[in-house]
Amino acid sequence: MFFFAQNDAAKIMLSRRNVRIKVMQVLYSMSRDSKLDLDGVLRRYRSNIDKSFELYLFNLLVLSRVASHSKQDRARKRAKLLPSEEDLAFTAKLCENPLVESLVNNQELTRLYKRYKLEGRIDKDMIRKFYSDFAKTEDYQAFIRQENNRREDYKDILLKLFKHNISSETYEEYLDDNYSSWTDDKSLVVGAMKKTIKALPADSDFYEAYEPADETVKDFGEILLSRVVREDEELLGIIEPTLRNWDADRVAVIDMILLKMALCELMYFPTIPTKVTLNEFVDISKIYSTEKSKDFINGILDRLMKQLETDGKINKSGRGLVD
Repeated sequence: MFFFAQNDAAKIMLSRRNVRIKVMQVLYSMSRDSKLDLDGVLRRYRSNIDKSFELYLFNLLVLSRVASHSKQDRARKRAKLLPSEEDLAFTAKLCENPLVESLVNNQELTRLYKRYKLEGRIDKDMIRKFYSDFAKTEDYQAFIRQENNRREDYKDILLKLFKHNISSETYEEYLDDNYSSWTDDKSLVVGAMKKTIKALPADSDFYEAYEPADETVKDFGEILLSRVVREDEELLGIIEPTLRNWDADRVAVIDMILLKMALCELMYFPTIPTKVTLNEFVDISKIYSTEKSKDFINGILDRLMKQLETDGKINKSGRGLVD
């Protein structure tokens, strides 16, 4: 069998960019809710991180359920008053294969589904629709007609099923209705799902490789979040002189949060290159802030880096980390 080693896959689910976005989001929540303290935002941050893993599990469950609906399709075809030869020849091999069975029969995975109460989120009508839509595709029809399927054939059709789902507006709405974080987490969940399908049949504890890694979530994310909250006034004091003709109160809330986060990275995370910090926060501003934010963030961070370097407050370790 072909499996991913845990250490190889542990970074698939959450990159530092994903963590930066989640830190930004809880800091924004804090700016809107004066009752939220550091403990409160840390709890919210951890909950949001956990939701990413839950989203991955939910997509796995939906994939398994859609594939398993082929059994009901087989029963329906054979129950016809006058079933055709094609109806009688139809098989439920979309789910009756070692790859899908390794998910359906995985007791630890079933335990996780129960822990997150995912069964209650499954809509049988939606599962039937996802299957029916896919069943009409030429890819599925060709798969059904094919004889003597190899393991790679099963992987290929499951990948096509998943890709068909995520390209569907109905599937997008279904995920959005169940998880407000779907839009933010889509890319990382899709990547993890593709890796999982390509590695099927799955080992009993395969999911552990996709659980959030402490190195990214705690050693980076929680420290970054805590620093920004605890040193808010100090960070603002460093940023304000670089604003020139801008009043700090007029700076968009998200932009100020991003500037404070970037400033923390520049000063307190010696292994993250300055260029990486600059590029990451400029890119995040393109997605989550105003149309002019990209240039604003880029300009202020450029001034901040020059000032910090002059003051000796940027100390990066490792070759090429400062330039």
